Amino acid sequence: MVKVKRLVFLIIFLLVTVGMGVSVWWSIDGEKGADFVVETNVPFAPFEFYENRQIVGVDVEIVNRVAAKMNKTIRIENVEFDVIIDNVEAGRIADAGAAGLTITPARAEKVNFTIPYYTSVQYVIFAKDNQPSLRDDHIVWEALAGHKLGSQIGSTGYLFIDDEIENGVLAGTGTTLKGIDSHQLAADAILAHIIDYAVADELAAKFIVEKNPGLLALPLYYSGATREEDYPVEESYAIAVNKERGVLLEAFNEVLAEMLTEDAEGMTEIDRLVLKYMGLEK
Repeated sequence: MVKVKRLVFLIIFLLVTVGMGVSVWWSIDGEKGADFVVETNVPFAPFEFYENRQIVGVDVEIVNRVAAKMNKTIRIENVEFDVIIDNVEAGRIADAGAAGLTITPARAEKVNFTIPYYTSVQYVIFAKDNQPSLRDDHIVWEALAGHKLGSQIGSTGYLFIDDEIENGVLAGTGTTLKGIDSHQLAADAILAHIIDYAVADELAAKFIVEKNPGLLALPLYYSGATREEDYPVEESYAIAVNKERGVLLEAFNEVLAEMLTEDAEGMTEIDRLVLKYMGLEK
């Protein structure tokens, strides 16, 4: 009986060990259960968000079109925003990233970017009873001086604020920055009086204030010599692709070129998808 028990224990041990070995092998060799894995970060409507427990949105439509063009399987994984670029650079668990990613020189050193497919302006989200100073219909950086600011960790808004506090017009003004897990949580932090204002991408900001009647949002600008010379804090979105996935990059660019072609009404497919997922489709 003792020998039988030992044999059963040995078999179980071997099965567990083999299972662990397969798991480690998948991690090291990049086996993903699909031809490609694209990482995203939810929620970031209208580009990616949950609907009936499925990730949907503009970026998902783009990825699905690429999968069809290549006749490959592409799985979308929801991860923390600030790990996407590094994961794509490593290429072991992710081949590409689609999460409203802004093209920056630092990111471009790590990954290849597709052609830009959307240009967005940064917006300031604020409570209706705590409006910052305005210059006409926009807010300039100087109006945020001395306040508690927040933005999604690793997002362009976060990077812009951090740079202005370190090297720009907010330096030495007592302005603080709090990194938050998502733009929605940053908006919640305003209502909870944890921060004064949040900075987010235009569509995300508009989507948030539409759902929160106590909040408003206006575009963020750099100050010019005159009000007429003020100019917006802009960014361009693109898909991040591992530098060794040339065929995948080419497929994304071909699909994006098709989806950015204007129709008879001067609209692109990307434009129409944005309207669709913002609930503004005609």
